[in-house]
Amino acid sequence: MTSYQSDLLRTLDARGYIHQMTDASALDALAAKGVVPGYVGFDATAPSLHVGNLVSIMLLRRLQQAGHKPVVVMGGGTTRIGDPTGRDESRKMLSDEAIEGNIASIRTAFERFLTFGDGPTDAVMVNNHDWLGKLGYIELLQEVGTHFTINRMLSFDSVRLRLDREQPMTFLEFNYMILQGYDFRHLNKEMGVRLQMGGSDQWGNIVNGVELTRRMDGVEVFGLTTPLITRSDGQKMGKSVSGAVWLNEASLPAYDYWQFWRNVDDRDVGKFLRLFTDLPLDEIARLEALQGAEINEAKKVLANEATSMCRGAEAAARAAETAQRTFTEGHAGGDLPTVAVSAEGMGIVTILKELGFVASNNEARRKIAEGAVKVDGAAVSDPALLVLPDGKQVTIQLGAKRHGLAVSA
Repeated sequence: MTSYQSDLLRTLDARGYIHQMTDASALDALAAKGVVPGYVGFDATAPSLHVGNLVSIMLLRRLQQAGHKPVVVMGGGTTRIGDPTGRDESRKMLSDEAIEGNIASIRTAFERFLTFGDGPTDAVMVNNHDWLGKLGYIELLQEVGTHFTINRMLSFDSVRLRLDREQPMTFLEFNYMILQGYDFRHLNKEMGVRLQMGGSDQWGNIVNGVELTRRMDGVEVFGLTTPLITRSDGQKMGKSVSGAVWLNEASLPAYDYWQFWRNVDDRDVGKFLRLFTDLPLDEIARLEALQGAEINEAKKVLANEATSMCRGAEAAARAAETAQRTFTEGHAGGDLPTVAVSAEGMGIVTILKELGFVASNNEARRKIAEGAVKVDGAAVSDPALLVLPDGKQVTIQLGAKRHGLAVSA
């Protein structure tokens, strides 16, 4: 680990958040001297962010814990364009109403992780449509466009990926990096923001903003990125067997969120405890040193801590109790995902999809063929099986770890 003088960089370094910085020593000196407003941008393409966004949210939490000011920038403007970074094709365009609804929903999750208010280190949420929406096209071209060369823009991975695969990239998307760079410059002028943070895939966009602010205003601002957070099996964070691991309760029940963390690979426990919980580092070192079956206790700690932070202590306790009853005592815990079935019954394939256990009918049929699906403890071999709860709870099981209930509507 590098020796830093500021609490901020010492914490980020010790917990594994730092991948790249534009000027580490100058940022360290700035953070040691006073309050640094720093931001991360999030596009509002869905009503909830997911676990893949969590490391960026935790960056803002660490910033606030170290005595600095988090600025959450919601991309009400840039969502109308779509970030091409890491994407093979264009995003669907969303209506203004959908974007505003998504931002309102996403804010409820941020309120779990950050303290919002009017104080010098209180978090604030802003919407970049408030300033990008007022920019005239000619004004943007004259004032900002002259600081971006086509040569440089074509060199960015987000652009080269599309070109190399001969996939179309619209002129609208091509402008995304200009507007994100302009965000940093605007936030510095209007709010004194000195730091932009994000994932490693955002490095080029962040550097654009640093350079634009220096060229247009002569002000030094800084960028910091985290390493790409992957699981030990090589998959990206945020994905599970049945889809995205959403942060909002309305998009994913607390029990499923708890189970995601409980089921992480043994090799990921220490890393995830450092990144996604507030546990002290010496306690994390003790937990990740556990061997054999004892590592499961560390996973339960991870699940409880991560779920408490995102959904509240009560939801975490309910999820833990449900898991205990379901897996240890053999009972159906009351917090299991549930699907309501009418008197006519519901096909097992549909039930598996409704519970979120599978992403498609084909996947459900494949799991049934593999013998991985059970109804009330009996293996299912017929994908056309009709489930009729008839006033009772019917337990639905996929593999050893996914449990749900079918109940009468």
